[in-house]
Amino acid sequence: MISVTTDIEKYFYDIHSLIKSFYPEEDVLVFVKNSRNEKSSENQISIDIEMTFEQGEISMTIFETDNAQKRGKIRCDTMTSEENGSSNSELGNELDTPKNALKKLIYDMLSKETGKVLPWGTLTGIRPVKIAVHLMDEGASDEEVEKYLKNVYYCSDEKIKLSLEIAHTERELKKNAADGNGYSLYINIPFCPTRCAYCSFMSSPIGLWKGKVDDYLECIHKEIKEISPLFANKRLDTIYVGGGTPTTLLPEQIDRLLGWVEDYFDLSSLREYTVESGRPDSITIEKLMAMKNRKVTRISVNPQTMQQRTLDLIGRHHTIEQTISSFKMAREAGFDHINMDIILGLPGENVEDVEKTMSEIEKLCPDELTVHSLAIKRASRLYDYVEKNGLAGMQATEKMMDIATKSARKMDLSPYYLYRQKNISGNFENTGFGKKYCLYNCVTMEEWQSIVALGSGAVSKRVFADGRIERNGNAKDVKLYMDLIDESIAKKKEFFGEEK
Repeated sequence: MISVTTDIEKYFYDIHSLIKSFYPEEDVLVFVKNSRNEKSSENQISIDIEMTFEQGEISMTIFETDNAQKRGKIRCDTMTSEENGSSNSELGNELDTPKNALKKLIYDMLSKETGKVLPWGTLTGIRPVKIAVHLMDEGASDEEVEKYLKNVYYCSDEKIKLSLEIAHTERELKKNAADGNGYSLYINIPFCPTRCAYCSFMSSPIGLWKGKVDDYLECIHKEIKEISPLFANKRLDTIYVGGGTPTTLLPEQIDRLLGWVEDYFDLSSLREYTVESGRPDSITIEKLMAMKNRKVTRISVNPQTMQQRTLDLIGRHHTIEQTISSFKMAREAGFDHINMDIILGLPGENVEDVEKTMSEIEKLCPDELTVHSLAIKRASRLYDYVEKNGLAGMQATEKMMDIATKSARKMDLSPYYLYRQKNISGNFENTGFGKKYCLYNCVTMEEWQSIVALGSGAVSKRVFADGRIERNGNAKDVKLYMDLIDESIAKKKEFFGEEK
């Protein structure tokens, strides 16, 4: 355990996230001095932070188990964006906001303490590319953005180069999606064949809901019917049916759901229509044709790994052969935009396993590849396993990431969007590579336009003309969502009503 005390209650999330990046297997507790008994025999390290902003200084002391102490301090600028509301985009400015200075101090001391260098430096947010895009939009050159990311956040050269490449692609995609008149539609199908060990979503095995799925779909039908008139004068750019696994639905249920979308929304300007078909054991030719007949343009066939022992271990009840045959079936059905997902750092996997996975995927040559680094979420079964057994054998490595990236490039897939997660393995990232790009992925990550989200656990997002972003979520529990459908619709109508 690592305990951290501060003199004021500020930046707790950033402190916790950064320290956790250096000590992924340790519990990290952050609290204000004297708010509780800070000292514990279980502590591996105790850290004390004093943020004396009025003197323009932050100091930090590390107390080790052998009573050794290490001290450090850093100057900080108290008159920057957080204090005066101005933009903090002066490139190369050595005076940082107190938060950035604090994170630099933590990074410098813990990097020396552990010998670790984090690829993303001090960045703890989930959208690092957004910084590069923002600076470019303000007129910064690539060289200025590179200098900023290195000096302010300590990002590695490799991650800076990746951020710049993606930022240029996103800015091109943004031109026709961020004019204030477009929106996206998301529909959540919260059912799966089985629950994967790493999954933290509110999804349920489809077998538990037989007989109730039609009732759930009728609730979505009701949302579609009531909410669609609010967007009659808006341009629908993308549709994304996710989950869960939407292809757990029967062919006639898929056809009915997509038919309602077609009946109530204007699809004349639609640029992209995705239905996740992620579990190969849920895909049939009848379901593929139901989607194809309803003008779906993009699907996912997600192996996660091409190692059967790993699939069995994480609860994905399909075979490697099913993945390959489902992909080929989708091609034969006419789909020319197919994504595949893989996860690096799955239990027991090594470099050779990743090489085999990528070799098999190269034979299929998907139009997109999403490379995830494993993130252990509290709501997943894998979290309980890690609590008991630690992270041994579950770490994405730089070599694994390099293998996946080189394989994507070999298939002529270039990076186009990126996001990070809390407790992400190896302090890496999730990156989408493609010949064809998924606009919805960029919209949801970079928050260019509003998203109308239907179904249990779905969170709508409203992007206002002044840049404000607000969210409205449906009940996560399926039964509760169905019970509260009228109330949820009323709240969504108010949420998407006149501009506030």
